[in-house]
Amino acid sequence: MLYYLFQYLDQIMDIPGAGVFRYISFRAVAAVIISLIISIVFGKRLIGYLRFKQVGETIRDLGLEGEKAKQGTPTMGGLIIIASILIPTLLLAKLQNIYIILMLVTTVWLGFIGFLDDYIKVFLKNKEGLKGTSKVIGQISIGLIVGLTLYFHKDVKVREFENQNIEVKLNSGESFATRLDNEANLSFGYKDIKSAVTTIPFFKDNELDYSVFGKIGGYDFTWLVYVLIVIFVITAVSNGANITDGIDGLAAGTSAIIAFTLGIMAYVSGNTVFSEYLNIMYIPNSGELVIFCAAFVGACVGFLWYNTYPAQVFMGDTGSLCIGGIIATLSLSIRKELLIPILCGIFLIENLSVMIQVSYFKYTKKKYGEGRRIFKMSPLHHHYQKSGYAEPKIVTRFWIVGLMLAAITLGTLKLR
Repeated sequence: MLYYLFQYLDQIMDIPGAGVFRYISFRAVAAVIISLIISIVFGKRLIGYLRFKQVGETIRDLGLEGEKAKQGTPTMGGLIIIASILIPTLLLAKLQNIYIILMLVTTVWLGFIGFLDDYIKVFLKNKEGLKGTSKVIGQISIGLIVGLTLYFHKDVKVREFENQNIEVKLNSGESFATRLDNEANLSFGYKDIKSAVTTIPFFKDNELDYSVFGKIGGYDFTWLVYVLIVIFVITAVSNGANITDGIDGLAAGTSAIIAFTLGIMAYVSGNTVFSEYLNIMYIPNSGELVIFCAAFVGACVGFLWYNTYPAQVFMGDTGSLCIGGIIATLSLSIRKELLIPILCGIFLIENLSVMIQVSYFKYTKKKYGEGRRIFKMSPLHHHYQKSGYAEPKIVTRFWIVGLMLAAITLGTLKLR
């Protein structure tokens, strides 16, 4: 909204400084600041309200150290994250941008599903919450929306350059940095096309066209293959984030690192100069996602103000399902979903630890008559708790691993 307001004022009144809202970098910085302010100020008020309403977390007795102290801690804190994402995005982003619309829909949709789950647990006193099938239906539904939109919408395209030797020409009085940020009309030939392609990390000719798997017997089922992949990615990542949200600050901190990395990827993918220099896929209009990523980073970091050990509030499924879906949709929008196993390695290993534990337990119970375990407890962070590690140490070390994975992800831009 502010973007359109200042664009209008700049055109009719020539107000000094109004033109800065044209720049993605300025709006991204503003989004981080506004998001941080909202999360810290609104967070304090919401926590007070949740305490007043006695909206506390019911902790299962898992035999973990410090477990009893967490009993009654306010939950549904994901509302802080959602508000801190939506408000800056609505204020600063181009709201007609299809990628921004998709991100807003995903945030509200999965946030609502998570909210229903928390509401049933807290207010209806049903520890099971929303039925697993209902959650999956909700995730499949948003997967369908995202997949069909990304495949069929006319504004979702990739750019093919007809001339790979691009010379950046600056206008009189224009700096190189300004040209990079504005992405004004560069003088080279190109064409924007509809294509179901994605990026393959670590390969030089690093594009995979999903049509390879979709054309069967003279029929083109590429759209169906793509939509199924989108549904799988969104469901897997949102569940991974949900499982990771088990100890104070882990999910929020890990998500902030991932969001920052995706913000960089979105910037270079949506910038003609950087995408050409790095020889990566240029995605028209995707640079606007930097604004959303900035708000997402600010929301996660601001939430940590109250969520670090000992937590004053938990995000609940309201937040965890939402942030996982956001990360998945962001990755799909900038065609970097094959990087998810690396970038979201923490989510992946947490998911795998549960799957391995359950599968091995069932296998040994069938074979030996008693179930055996590989980990002391799953997900993996609980294994380390059972091993005697303090929560802050576990979280900090997971963050460090997350930073390493983020560095590897960014390295794929050049390492091929």
